[in-house]
Amino acid sequence: MAENAAKAINSRYSGLAGSTCCLSCGAALKYAEPKQGEVGVDLGSGRGNDVLRIAELVGDDGYAYGVDIADGMLEAARERADRLSIRNARFLKSELERVELEDGIADFVISNCTINHASDKKAVWREVFRLLKKNGRFVVSDIHAIDRVPEEYRNDPVAISECWAGAVQREEYLQTVQDEGFEQIEIIEESLPYDKGKIRVASFTITGRKPV
Repeated sequence: MAENAAKAINSRYSGLAGSTCCLSCGAALKYAEPKQGEVGVDLGSGRGNDVLRIAELVGDDGYAYGVDIADGMLEAARERADRLSIRNARFLKSELERVELEDGIADFVISNCTINHASDKKAVWREVFRLLKKNGRFVVSDIHAIDRVPEEYRNDPVAISECWAGAVQREEYLQTVQDEGFEQIEIIEESLPYDKGKIRVASFTITGRKPV
């Protein structure tokens, strides 16, 4: 992730850590369907709502990891986990391009409206592939661009906070996922295009699996 963009994201989302606003563009966790004993990773975990829900669903024999870059979000998530006495969850600060977890740790990886922020999306999807066990699954909700995003928006704080500054077009997004080796790639749901700045974008939820 470019240094300036990373600082902007940290500042913007740390400031929103105590807000009640919605920061997600999808329902990746619902479609991931966590099972007892599984290990799940949430990339861009924010205040930790999905991570704590994963911890509950996978039970004491499972585990949930949240990965985020925003200090304020991580602090809020850790405080909530402590308050609820949740012991099978951990939150770590990391850029998505290089997650500090071992290979093949996860049965599933989820993410909501986060990967579009990354400057090197191929590196993020390479990490998703690395983190998953064989036959592991991902469910990702994100934003893609109908029209190519103008450079003027790439580091714009409002566009970043609205989760579309780094969006790429649909075909490029899906090709990146396929190029990293995933199989059974499927679009679960997709919105109609809507206006953002000078362009149109859409949100979608996709899934796929790491080959056996």
